[in-house]
Amino acid sequence: MQAKDVMTDEVIAARPGATVAEIAELLLKHRISAVPILDDADRVVGIVSEGDLVLRIDDTADHGSWWLRLFAGPGSPAEYVKRHGRRAEDVMTRNVISVAPETPLGEIAHLLERRRIKRVPVIDQAGRLVGIISRSNLLQGLAITKPLPDTKPSDEVLRKQVSEALKVPPGFVSTGVNATVTDGLVDLWGIVWTDDEERAARLAAENVEGVRAVTSHLGRMSPYLGTE
Repeated sequence: MQAKDVMTDEVIAARPGATVAEIAELLLKHRISAVPILDDADRVVGIVSEGDLVLRIDDTADHGSWWLRLFAGPGSPAEYVKRHGRRAEDVMTRNVISVAPETPLGEIAHLLERRRIKRVPVIDQAGRLVGIISRSNLLQGLAITKPLPDTKPSDEVLRKQVSEALKVPPGFVSTGVNATVTDGLVDLWGIVWTDDEERAARLAAENVEGVRAVTSHLGRMSPYLGTE
């Protein structure tokens, strides 16, 4: 699935001239973590997040940590503007991380995790805002992609898919593990060396679409095998 399949179309946004108080009110009222900032052509020129506003709260905090500020130095003019600015154009993040409508959900999930952000604007080729993707949108996408009961694969197909999946995890010889499937229920048989190898085998089987549950009957290879 792609961004356009699960994105929120009606996006709460603001203009560069919006006040900080107005932005904060939008975040609270709509229970969102960030607001895209649009120019007159609806192109994304920035974004104001909770993190941008938290910087301002820090400046009004207790002065007991004055010695930390002493070592931190006076800061830059840009930082001063961001902490004390009164409008969105002063405090917004200008280098906006965004995705295209055709961006795969898996790629978006990695982007949110790597950048440690909660949502990302979706923009078209002209830079106009067409939607927004949040973590909840990604969860909805995962729910939609679950296999339907009437389209579940046969046990024989599942057995072959599980056998292939068992070749992926490192650390154990997949030929020593055999899988049987009955009505989507997988039983694992064979020998492995460690508990971690058993967990890897179980996880590989559980991640195959259509598998309802996995039961392990895996035994352990003696660590003294082949020694005198």
